[in-house]
Amino acid sequence: MTYLLTALQATAEALPEEAPASTVADAAGAAVAAGDNGLNLLQLILHASLPVQLVMGILLLASVASWAIIFRKKSVLDRAAKEAEHFEERFWSGAELSKLYAGATERNRDVGGMEAIFEAGFREFNRVRQRKGADPRTQLEGAQRAMRATTSREIDGLEHNLEFLANVGSISPYIGLFGTVWGIMISFQGLAQLKEATIATVAPGISEALVATAMGLFAAIPAVWAYNRYATKVERIAVRYDAFSEEFSSILQRQSHLDEA
Repeated sequence: MTYLLTALQATAEALPEEAPASTVADAAGAAVAAGDNGLNLLQLILHASLPVQLVMGILLLASVASWAIIFRKKSVLDRAAKEAEHFEERFWSGAELSKLYAGATERNRDVGGMEAIFEAGFREFNRVRQRKGADPRTQLEGAQRAMRATTSREIDGLEHNLEFLANVGSISPYIGLFGTVWGIMISFQGLAQLKEATIATVAPGISEALVATAMGLFAAIPAVWAYNRYATKVERIAVRYDAFSEEFSSILQRQSHLDEA
């Protein structure tokens, strides 16, 4: 009997020590609490390290600026398309060029888009036509230069801030990835100080780090979509402006030949 008790005691001492009951209870309670509360993004952001929080702040500002540009650019492009359509209707309705020019040069009126191209071309055409000895070719070339310069300014205004959307769409995922990598490094550095590492100790730090990647994608996806959509709209409006300039040049060419005759 004494020999049997001695053998059982030696076997118990050879077994690994169990975790304290309090530690197991705490881990279980944390798991239950996490399952009940769900994913708390605010707590993850507040408990993240300072570099990761800076990355999140940069991405948040980039996202807010992107959405502001998206809404503003939509109104600008829609207005430019409507103004071009309305002016083309008036231009091809048979109205006299002098009346259209007088309406475009009214005092305190902001002229833009296709009407500004017409105003610049017709103004330069009249200015060169008043010179003595100016041939029809010189008149037409002057009007075309004026229209090309105005078209470039109008297109440049429509493309304003599109570069920012492209930059946000291409850079934001990498900024978020940098925050994730940094957060994971901090998490593993903290694990090096622990004797035992479990999923309960690793998961919070990795979750905090992955929020940066999620925010990077949240900022990048709308910016990329808006840039592609608005760049296509600007290209269509530019083609429309160029087509009008060519057609108006043909009209001015006929007008110059009639004046010479």
